[in-house]
Amino acid sequence: MGRILQVVGYQNSGKTTFVVEYIEAAVRQKLKVGTIKHHGHLEAIKMDDQRKDTGKHRQAGAQVTLVEGNGSLVLTSEKLSLSLSQMVTLYSQFQLDVIVVEGFKLAAYPKVVLVTSQADLLLLNDLLNISCVIARFQLPKEITERFQTFYHTKECIEWLLTNKVGEMIE
Repeated sequence: MGRILQVVGYQNSGKTTFVVEYIEAAVRQKLKVGTIKHHGHLEAIKMDDQRKDTGKHRQAGAQVTLVEGNGSLVLTSEKLSLSLSQMVTLYSQFQLDVIVVEGFKLAAYPKVVLVTSQADLLLLNDLLNISCVIARFQLPKEITERFQTFYHTKECIEWLLTNKVGEMIE
């Protein structure tokens, strides 16, 4: 398999925008990318297939459903909870070059941390395995000396891809 990289930050810090730009750049380099996103909201994820066969399967009691057709694959569950490690294991079947994880702050994979305010700097003391920081404001020298720091997303993505940042996984 390939490598795994996390993108973390508080809500509305630009995580999804960063992940999309990273994916686009990786695909231009002919890398196969998969993503795992943490749904950090209190309400359940809404699935819009209740009238389809897979929705009927779940309503009948199926813990998880998978539908495949013409190169498409959709896996859904309303009753099953997997750990990040279990999801990464599931992804190992897809022969990916990179798995980008959005969220799951407390996991120990290499991280890109997005900071948008002084209050966000607390993350830098609480998180493990920080590969780099992207800031929307000038960071204090003690932070830029501790972490690879970027103020522009494109430069960060280029650095990540050029240096193949991420933990190699089987």
